[in-house]
Amino acid sequence: MKYNIESEELQIEVNSIGMELSSIRSTQTDREYLWQGDPTFWKGQAPVLFPIVGALKAGQLQHNGKNYQLPRHGFVRNSEKPTLIEQTPTKIRMGMSWDAETMTVYPFKFKLELQFLVTGKTVEIQHQIWNEGDAPMLFSIGAHPAFNCPLLPTETYEDYFLEFDQEEYESTYLIDPSGLISLDQELILAHTNELPLHAHLFDGDALVFKTLNSRKVSLVSRTSGPLVAVDFEDFNYLGIWATPQAPFVCIEPWLGIADSVASNQVLTDKEGILTLLPGESTRKTYSISILEE
Repeated sequence: MKYNIESEELQIEVNSIGMELSSIRSTQTDREYLWQGDPTFWKGQAPVLFPIVGALKAGQLQHNGKNYQLPRHGFVRNSEKPTLIEQTPTKIRMGMSWDAETMTVYPFKFKLELQFLVTGKTVEIQHQIWNEGDAPMLFSIGAHPAFNCPLLPTETYEDYFLEFDQEEYESTYLIDPSGLISLDQELILAHTNELPLHAHLFDGDALVFKTLNSRKVSLVSRTSGPLVAVDFEDFNYLGIWATPQAPFVCIEPWLGIADSVASNQVLTDKEGILTLLPGESTRKTYSISILEE
């Protein structure tokens, strides 16, 4: 099932499977900005990453002396369990909660809701997480939206760059073949706010940034100007990714990160892990704005 909302400027579609954003289309030009999931390259579009971001070492975590198996990016993406809670012409709210099945892979009683709000040329995506258990809950949350690139048939991938809202001097943390963060880094932003896109940028997997000053990244065409912006004030990490030579780019706000190759697999020691006390909740929001006139 897919649900639709719209403003005067945008039509938004959300898939009930995984609560995944599946379309951002201009009502004026009918241009589609979100990647449409061509499985030739990557069938995803904007999966929700919960309760982990990235891969676990050996695919498992340890908590209170027990081992749990979790797939990369967790179990929300591709899940058929989310249900619609509320829908208005400009808002969709969906959610899912813990059950006996989730407790076998993630030993916490959670509730997760996503709310999509569209206003003008902006869609805001809110993640609300509750701890419904009687012990501290450990989790990560992340987003993985992919944008068509190039957007215009006369352009190429190399016509585009990512523009950070501040000048950066930042290295990417390299990813090993098993999806873990290696101990090696590569300087990729040297006193600049531009990251040029090219066909081999992601040959070594995603670019992983831990200490960016920026909290906004825009997709810009050198011929047609700024097109899409992602604002991620609530998120500390950022991933940039595409499958090699694919016609899209992901701008991924994260609160959490894949395990390091040196990880001891203990969840309480995991880098970037967040904690909610019993009865607590937290809201984390990012937004996508269309900049094209």
